[in-house]
Amino acid sequence: MQRKTNWILNLITVAMDAVMIGAAFFAAYSLRRVTEYPRPLNPRPFSYYGGMLLIHVATLLVTFSFYRLYHFKRGLSQIDKTYAIMTAVSFGAVASVALTSFIYKNELDYPRAMVIYAWILNIPFVVVGRLLTDYLHARYRMANPTRVLIVGAGDVGRMLLQKIDQSPGLGYEPVGFADDTPGRTEVAGLPILGNTAQVGFLIREHDVQEVILGLPEASDEDTLGLISQCEREKATVRIFPNVFQIIASEISIDDLNGLPLLTVRDVALRGWRSALKRTTDLAVSAVTLILLSPFMLLMALLIKLDSPGPVFFAQERMGLDTRPFQMLKFRSMRADAEKETGPVWATKDDPRRTRFGTLIRRYSLDEVPQFINVLLGDMSLVGPRPERPIFVEQFRQMVPRYMERHKEKAGITGWAQINGLRGDTSIVERTKYDLWYIENWSLLLDIKIILRTVFSAFYDENAY
Repeated sequence: MQRKTNWILNLITVAMDAVMIGAAFFAAYSLRRVTEYPRPLNPRPFSYYGGMLLIHVATLLVTFSFYRLYHFKRGLSQIDKTYAIMTAVSFGAVASVALTSFIYKNELDYPRAMVIYAWILNIPFVVVGRLLTDYLHARYRMANPTRVLIVGAGDVGRMLLQKIDQSPGLGYEPVGFADDTPGRTEVAGLPILGNTAQVGFLIREHDVQEVILGLPEASDEDTLGLISQCEREKATVRIFPNVFQIIASEISIDDLNGLPLLTVRDVALRGWRSALKRTTDLAVSAVTLILLSPFMLLMALLIKLDSPGPVFFAQERMGLDTRPFQMLKFRSMRADAEKETGPVWATKDDPRRTRFGTLIRRYSLDEVPQFINVLLGDMSLVGPRPERPIFVEQFRQMVPRYMERHKEKAGITGWAQINGLRGDTSIVERTKYDLWYIENWSLLLDIKIILRTVFSAFYDENAY
């Protein structure tokens, strides 16, 4: 029954794509008819382009299939989906023109501008259609949830549960944890059903369809044992990676006189990549500061009215190549906040916050002055979050490859932050995400992180 439903949903998606591609083609035709420059020379009725329309729709649908746009992955962000659609539409549009020219030779007189309009309009039209079909997929998954067992109730396990709870459209129903820590019966409101040796039994007992292994520090032998238990019970297995798996794609194999050696790629951004990132930082930070200057003046006034002390809070942080710099924020705590405690991380419901500071920290508005740091070159828009020197000294002793975070400028936001790792969260997991970002940097990834930061600003549970 489930396979039949999935087939029907896929068929609906294909039909929706065909409708939206056809609608975009008609919109392109209509736009070309009313365009003044260049003026249409030989206006034709829409029916004249019927054959071209069929070729266009068929070519794009086949292209979508080759680009695996009909292989649906849970958890894929809308930004990634849009990028995939843009790429497929661009290739499909070129293929469509080539096929039309081959079939019709010179018999079909079609405006070149109409082809360009169709290419451009196809992207938003198909994206809107996919939003509708994605909604249908999400409703079906929510009505028929996949029962999930999380193995490991530590920081990673809790983070996995948080992500599942934040994404009901994924259709996951967590039934509990399997964990070896004695004395605990539940974590974050979810029961611990048994230990890791009982995973096979728990799958049968609770009708589990998918198992997520949240034990990144487990030995290979233990991980293989857990996978074997899941495979015997025919449950899908997903594994949260460890540090080596995170960086494995950036490792090359060399040899030393016949002896194989693994070489980890230098993660530092250099050359045109560094120049492109800096140019983007300069442009965006300058425009943002100009646009937000009235808002920043209002914020400064409210901070002064709320509590005594300076408007800005400057704190030493470690940046690129561990060079210290003064990171700026709007002051959100008492002026003597660390007089009694010394250097500590902020915590949830921190009593040191001011009344207005509680509000601006909740929505990360206290970090707006960091665009000044970006303009000055101390920070980037996107990168690992900078830490204070005292914490850096602690973490470098505890976390493998921690100092490699400093081969890139610190950022206002970052890959770890948009994945829920900010505030009082695991520094080990945060480092993994930071290293992955540095080793997989692209301008598109930066844009994706910035957009997700903006959209998540109003519901980030770790902003305090």
